[in-house]
Amino acid sequence: MRRFVEGIDRGQTTLFPECLDDWIDGDNPVRAIDAFVDKLDLSGLGFDGVAPEATGRPSYHPSVLLKLYIYGYLVRVQSSRRLEREAGRNVEVMWLTSRLTPDHKGDCRLSQGQRAGDQAGLRAIY
Repeated sequence: MRRFVEGIDRGQTTLFPECLDDWIDGDNPVRAIDAFVDKLDLSGLGFDGVAPEATGRPSYHPSVLLKLYIYGYLVRVQSSRRLEREAGRNVEVMWLTSRLTPDHKGDCRLSQGQRAGDQAGLRAIY
């Protein structure tokens, strides 16, 4: 049983847009962010929450939050509340997060390094 909140398949056909992959060009920077974060060993870098907890509400995988965090720096959106809004209306962010819309608290915790492991992980990347 998986214990993370999971997004939908990017290739799944929906009403709007029909397929998210069709709306994101091959040379779009979000594809680079996605490939970069997917190649990282987040647990090796020290990020907390890579292994899901057995109980409680499923959390967002740290890679989803990290992708959103890096995207925010790329487009100069540093407010976690604005990133939350972008996740619900920006097609690039929808593609990047597999249509997940993390709330501002989750992104804020990652960006401010409120968990010790996340702070160490961010330092290792930057």
